[in-house]
Amino acid sequence: MNYALLSALLLLLPLASFVVLGIWGRSIFRKASGMIGTAVLGTIAALSVYIACQYFLVDGQLNGTYQPIIALQAEWLKFGYKELSIDIGILLDPISVMMLVVITVVSLMVHIFSLGYMKDEERYSTYFAFLSLFTFSMLGLVISVNIFQIYMFWELVGVSSYLLIGFFFTKPSAVAASKKAFIVTRFADLGFLIGILILGIQTGTLDFSTIIDRLSNPQSEAFISMTSAGFLGLSTLTWALILVFMGGAGKSAMFPLHIWLPDAMEGPTPVSALIHAATMVVAGVYLVARLFPVFHLDEIAMSVVAWVGATSALFAAIIATTQTDIKRVLAYSTMSQIGYMMFSLGVSGYGGEAGLGFTASMFHLFTHAFFKSLLFLGAGAVIHYVHSNDMTDMGGLRKHMPVTHATFLLACLAIAGVPPLSGFFSKEEILLAAYEGNKAIYFIALFTAGLTAFYMFRLYFMIFWQKKNTTKHIMAKAR
Repeated sequence: MNYALLSALLLLLPLASFVVLGIWGRSIFRKASGMIGTAVLGTIAALSVYIACQYFLVDGQLNGTYQPIIALQAEWLKFGYKELSIDIGILLDPISVMMLVVITVVSLMVHIFSLGYMKDEERYSTYFAFLSLFTFSMLGLVISVNIFQIYMFWELVGVSSYLLIGFFFTKPSAVAASKKAFIVTRFADLGFLIGILILGIQTGTLDFSTIIDRLSNPQSEAFISMTSAGFLGLSTLTWALILVFMGGAGKSAMFPLHIWLPDAMEGPTPVSALIHAATMVVAGVYLVARLFPVFHLDEIAMSVVAWVGATSALFAAIIATTQTDIKRVLAYSTMSQIGYMMFSLGVSGYGGEAGLGFTASMFHLFTHAFFKSLLFLGAGAVIHYVHSNDMTDMGGLRKHMPVTHATFLLACLAIAGVPPLSGFFSKEEILLAAYEGNKAIYFIALFTAGLTAFYMFRLYFMIFWQKKNTTKHIMAKAR
């Protein structure tokens, strides 16, 4: 199977869609731009599912273990230090292939939903061009073969999210939210860049597999150099990993770099479903997972990941119980669930049964992407119908929106961890990993799980069951 060609198509098609719709969308493809963008996403979603089937069922396994496949690699920039170079390539392994499916399938659903939701917008074609740019950026990020390539797409994701959050540029609140998101994540990305430079200089490579190989060997020059030298009582390896994690914490809205996420709800609701539920905000989790064999070498870095994740999960869940804006509840819920994924990585061992936390984190990333995007799209339908984000303006909508009510209830049950839905199994595995790895974090996670069920069903009952005096007025306005 030609993985290089298929993987290249995954990147080139959304990039071509962005260029075509961005340049000619408003003049030539005004009415067809939505269909063009959706057709491109349908094609790459089918390609990603096909690649996943081929990788997991045919080509990926060797002696019972999934092997990474370098589909494409070429040297781009060569430095004169320790043969250090920046390569451009495509890496397919279990977590990158899984992310391909998540990104393309959720993006396709968002595109389909947006066909109706955004049809009356003047900048309709521009919206779909920005969606294509974001999809291209996220796909490039997850299949990057080295840490500097991931950084380039990381910044491109930041630019495209800035454009989408500030799509309603005539609203001062949307402009302020987009700037806030951009500035906070750039501050975090400075730490990420410094961490990349430390790792690259000390190991003599930017390639993921080579970094892991050189630091996994206690006798290697790189490992000895990074663990023997230090600053303020921490080794060079610890500082490098904490700085890399800083970039991931900013992008994934971990405490205290979470302040941009609630304001980012000023963007169109389908954008919230794509960026702030399923794809961009899990980039930090993906980054830690990609470098997990290196993180596992340093106990302090793992503790930072675990406790930042646990603190974020509890902190966001408490705030979510107090919110009345439907999208803000879901935003804080996203922060809480990503905290779950992060502390699951932090308490995990390495390999075999000890690696339960790693497996559970990736499992929850996959399940959360779908039920949280379903919640955001359901919220978009409710907002579109009621013309308000405030849950106190809602109530009794189950009779007026039966399909949305059924799908929203299903997603609430999933995120609350009700069996036999997927959220039950992924959360159960995370709690088990926490119980075996850190009892204090386990009890925090258990309490947070209870809060999750509380605020999600508070949200559900306020929207679909609670009767308000304003309901008749709002229904009349909606019609």
